[in-house]
Amino acid sequence: MLSRVANSIYWMNRYIERADNYSRFMSVNFNLALDLPPNVDEQWEPLLIATADNYLFYNYYQEPTRENVINFMTFDKRNPNSIVSCLNNARENARTIRESISKEMWENINELYLRVRDSTTKGQSNLNRLQDFLNDVKNGCQHYYGVIDCTITRNEAWHFGRVGRFLERADKTSRFLDVKYFTLLPDADAVGSTLDLMIWTAVLKSVSAYNMYRQQYKMISSSTIVEFLILDKFFPRSVAHCIRQAELSLYEISGNPITSGFKNEAEKSLSKLRSEIEFTETSELFKTGLHQYLDKFQIRNNEAAKAVYETYFSLKTVEA
Repeated sequence: MLSRVANSIYWMNRYIERADNYSRFMSVNFNLALDLPPNVDEQWEPLLIATADNYLFYNYYQEPTRENVINFMTFDKRNPNSIVSCLNNARENARTIRESISKEMWENINELYLRVRDSTTKGQSNLNRLQDFLNDVKNGCQHYYGVIDCTITRNEAWHFGRVGRFLERADKTSRFLDVKYFTLLPDADAVGSTLDLMIWTAVLKSVSAYNMYRQQYKMISSSTIVEFLILDKFFPRSVAHCIRQAELSLYEISGNPITSGFKNEAEKSLSKLRSEIEFTETSELFKTGLHQYLDKFQIRNNEAAKAVYETYFSLKTVEA
């Protein structure tokens, strides 16, 4: 497969996953703000900090108000990570490789992008319609994944898409957990309070994990939520599951049996990260410091993504 085509498929899936996760950020935090006690201020800046969008945000806005944060992370084209920007980039990648994807995939991405674009240009981005808009984005992204599973041959293209999707999803799950850290900082007295419980519940709902979590655990607690969202091998949005799936697809791409060890730097980087997660215990996460662990994981995840780029997408790579 040409590295250009593989790169487009990889990033098309990353952008769709990013749009899906940003819509989850917005939706859950919006609902949480409505449920907060009257003496507790809404907190929107933690979303910017956890996603590392805060630096760019302050180039264009003075205050992290609800309206400003929602506009920046959802509709602002100056933000390359906004929902509108991600869907536009996903569509552009799909357009350049239409011959390599199914007709249904192209129609789904194009329709979702046009729907979001029209919502923005028609002034439907007001807060009263925000939840309907965000739900539409989430449903559109889930529909996209369904179309892929039903219409794409399990070849290199499919696996490159999976690598992009799961690396992005692992990163965003870790950032959902990090929002919890920045939301209560520096009020240590809030830990263990009703507010603390509400925020932990919001974290679960943000990754559609609440029902599956409650089937597995009787009580909501920080330790079991962290265990479920980082170390659980079977929940599709847990960090461990995502890294494992990305690793499996990498080995399928190279044709190298995973039992024989790594063949290139991409496989080495991802296998090492997967192994470290697999042998981590919940107590160790809190002993290290959850925020510190997540921060380190995000760096390692980015390094793995860089290794994938240098192995398969770099201009130095010989196209075959």
